[in-house]
Amino acid sequence: MKDGVIRVAQIIGFAAEGGVESMIMNLYQNIDRKKVQFDFFVECTSKIIREDSIKELGGNVVIIPPIKNLIFNDSKLVNLLKDGEYDIVHANKSTLNYFYLRAAKKAGIKIRISHAHSTTSRHEFLKNCVKFFLKFLSKKNATHLFACSKKAGIWMYGKKAFSKGKVHIVNNAVDIERYKFDSLISFEMRKELHISNKYVIGHIGRFMKQKNHKYLIEIFKRVHDLDNDTVLLLVGDGPLLDDIRKIVIKKCLDDFVIFAGTHQHPERYYQAMDCLVLPSLYEGLPVVGIEAQANGLNCFFSTAITNEVAVNDNCYFKSLSDNPEKWATDILSKKELTNVERAVKFSNLVNSKFNIKYEAKALIDIYSRLIKE
Repeated sequence: MKDGVIRVAQIIGFAAEGGVESMIMNLYQNIDRKKVQFDFFVECTSKIIREDSIKELGGNVVIIPPIKNLIFNDSKLVNLLKDGEYDIVHANKSTLNYFYLRAAKKAGIKIRISHAHSTTSRHEFLKNCVKFFLKFLSKKNATHLFACSKKAGIWMYGKKAFSKGKVHIVNNAVDIERYKFDSLISFEMRKELHISNKYVIGHIGRFMKQKNHKYLIEIFKRVHDLDNDTVLLLVGDGPLLDDIRKIVIKKCLDDFVIFAGTHQHPERYYQAMDCLVLPSLYEGLPVVGIEAQANGLNCFFSTAITNEVAVNDNCYFKSLSDNPEKWATDILSKKELTNVERAVKFSNLVNSKFNIKYEAKALIDIYSRLIKE
């Protein structure tokens, strides 16, 4: 420790304004930076790096080679970690943590945290073969095990490690005040997006197989067939964006689906929504689910998502084996949600474990304890 400040290397890898990146940035913005400082290790191929914001808070962005260039990544990372004199390396790449923490071990870092942020799905066979092999190595170079949820912790480290208390849960907390429903912003956003009198189904997430956009479009098609005063608002970017655009056009839905792109202020888009639909194939614990609940939205999750995400009673879990019509009718059955109800739902998160102010303080306590030990 230098000057009594714990220096943490947060391994992000490929940064694309996703849930993990947002969660760590939320923690950094709310943590006592006189006690703990983060440096963000991100790949050179990253799409979005908030370097100015990080530097303003006292941290640094450290550029590393892509993990696919394994040998170069390893040697570079070892040197950077040695030069940075870090007290802790906190790896946030789930099954890939093995490689990053191997470099940290070579660099002589004594506290090496493996953090599980996701699970897996039977829909990705080849990817799963690699994941299942790597997850058995996940504990090899780690001195401490973290996870975003019980489900993610058990999947990554096994029931035995979890039952023995070896896995610490770090909740995917958010700045709930940032996401609080605001009727004025809601009016402005709806006007800006030309959806003032529409029922808005929302989704925030990268366009990748995990998020299951193809099935989401099928659900929306059935919703729109039942109620043509509906629109789908998609916030995000990703490798499958063009494929989803083509599907939307093929189904003649292009006038009713909004591709809003990525934004550093997604809270404004929640204000424009009436509900959030997240039919993911797998998740750890989706940050967007907590953000949406802070905004008071009705949330429809696939049963592949852990029920640990539910803070409010307006969370509904639907099976991916259900046909899209079932999802559509259930979504529309909860259509009437008042602004007053949205404000009430926000209050449920104020004293919850998903309030970033509590979780940031808890993380300082954990880091401090690990240093003392």
